[in-house]
Order: sequence, then structure tokens, then C-alpha cells
Amino acid sequence: MSQVEKASAEPLGQRGRIEGVSRLAQKLAALVTLLALIVAFSFGNPAFLSINNGLTVLLQTSIIGLLGIGMTLVIVTGGIDLSVGSVLALSGTVCGLLIQGGLPVVPAMGLGVATGALCGVFNGLVITKLRITPFVATLGMMLIARGLALQLTGAAPISRLGETFGLLGNGALFRVVEMGENGFPRVIFPGVPYPAILLLVVALLAAYLLRRRQLGRHIYAVGSNEDAARLSGVNVDRTKIAAYALSGGLAGLAGMVLMSRLITVQPNEGVMAELDAIAAAVIGGASLMGGVGNISGTMIGAFIIGVLRNGLNMAGVSSFIQQIVIGLVVIGAVYVDQLRNRR
Repeated sequence: MSQVEKASAEPLGQRGRIEGVSRLAQKLAALVTLLALIVAFSFGNPAFLSINNGLTVLLQTSIIGLLGIGMTLVIVTGGIDLSVGSVLALSGTVCGLLIQGGLPVVPAMGLGVATGALCGVFNGLVITKLRITPFVATLGMMLIARGLALQLTGAAPISRLGETFGLLGNGALFRVVEMGENGFPRVIFPGVPYPAILLLVVALLAAYLLRRRQLGRHIYAVGSNEDAARLSGVNVDRTKIAAYALSGGLAGLAGMVLMSRLITVQPNEGVMAELDAIAAAVIGGASLMGGVGNISGTMIGAFIIGVLRNGLNMAGVSSFIQQIVIGLVVIGAVYVDQLRNRR
């Protein structure tokens, strides 16, 4: 390496180390914020730290987390996906209709997830082939998917889907139940909810994909500098389509979990869910400019939103005020990211 190359490489490496420290500091700040919220809400209401409430937070956060993971993949490419809430509803609707038509639950859920992935592929194709901005393309899919869900069901819920359908959303691992003297079952240990286990598995797989697989490296490269990635041999269009397909598939999976919890398919579910997903990713350190973001940070962001909603609910705060609070948190997170990019 020449002296000029060495001289230019040193500041680049130094900037990379500084940026890495900055991102780590933001993640630690988010973690401290999460712990502070837990402490504050536990002082306000002793029941906040109960096992049952902890399981409620896990169940609520599992939906936000699954959507947030997919959103992170898209945001890292420099895009956005406003359709995940509607895709969630459409995937659940397809699954419910298939079960009503006689298809077993597991294949019906698989086709529901596939429906979400197909919506994501459609988003990716519109963005890459028609050269439409991600905001407009996914906004269109948001309207299309919601309209299809309402049209297919007549805006009515689909019920009587059987006990098996509710197993994914309401089952738990290591649950201990015994029969009481009155003849009714008594829960000794509620177990670990299946949605929480599913979220953990998906988060680990997504983190492995981003950090250890070629597709993950390409996702970061496209978000950092699309032109440079293309000149380096990265298939930019295919990478974007894959990211949106994964986001849609995870939205479909979140739909399976949510509808299973309700044991009823609701075509109106998932409204504004995309905002929670974006908030989780941004609070966790993902940059809306692209090229920056990780799954661990998104999980912290998802739990911040879950704990915040749960604690405010227990405090009797209205859902409207909750939206205001979370909106302010998102604005603050984006502002911090902008300050870091200016430096």
C-alpha cells in the first residue's frame, strides 16, 4: 500500500470506529431507557412486575418484534414498508378462509405467510422495475391489501376456526396445570408463550442473515451506497426484492400469531401496526438514510414500545395519549440519528 493510500485509509478506519462506538452508545442508551421504564412503571403499579403481566408484555411485543425485524431489513436497504399492517390482515384473512374451506391449520398458516411474502415481492418489483419510490409503492400495497381483506370477508370477522388454530397464539412451552379440588384446572406455571419463542428464533435467524450471510452483506451495501454496490457486482434489484419479500413474509407470520391469539380472523386488525414497526427499528438505532441497523437494537426498541404501552395502559392513560407519547419518542430517536449523521 502506498503512503497516499495509507494516509486516506487511516481516517476512514477512524471514522468507522467512531461510528461503531456511536451506534453502540445509542443501543446502550435504548437499553437504559427500557430498564428505566420498567423501574418507573413497577413503582407506579406493583402488579406491573407480576408474571402474568410479564407474559402479556411478551405477547404484545412479539407482534411488534416480528414486524420490526422485517422493517429493519427494508430500512437498512434505504427503503420503507408502509404495507405491513394491511399485509398482516390479508394474510390472516387468507388463512381463515382456507381453514373454513377445509384445509388443515398448518398448511393454511403456511399459505397465509406465503401470501405476505408475495405482497412483499410485489412491493419489491414495483420499486425496482417501475422505479417507484418505496413510500408510494408500499402505500399503494397498504390500500390494496386492506381492500382485499375487507372485500374477501365482507368486512366481517371469520370465527369458528377450531382450537388448533388458537394454539400458536395461546399455547406455551413448559406450562404446568393441575386439577383443583373443585374440579377446575389451576395453572401452576404459565410457561413460555409460543409467540415469544417464535420471536426469539426469528430474531436469531435474521441477525445471522444480516451479519453472516451474503444477502445480509448485500443489504448493508445497497443501503450504504447503491451505486457503489452495483459497481461491486451486487444485484441491487434482487437484494431489494428479497428484503421486501422477507418483510412481507414476517408480516404474514405476525398475522398468524395475532389472529391465533384472537382465535378469530379480523380483517380490520393491524391498522397503524407499520408505525410501531418503524418506531421499533428507529428507536433501536436503524437509520432512515439506510445502511445502518441491527436486529438486537430493533428488539430493544420493540420492548420499549411494548413496555410503554403496557405501563400506560395499567396507569389508565388513554390510547390517544399513548400515540402522542410514542410519536414523541420516535421523533426524538430520528433527531438523535440525524445529529449523529451530521457529525
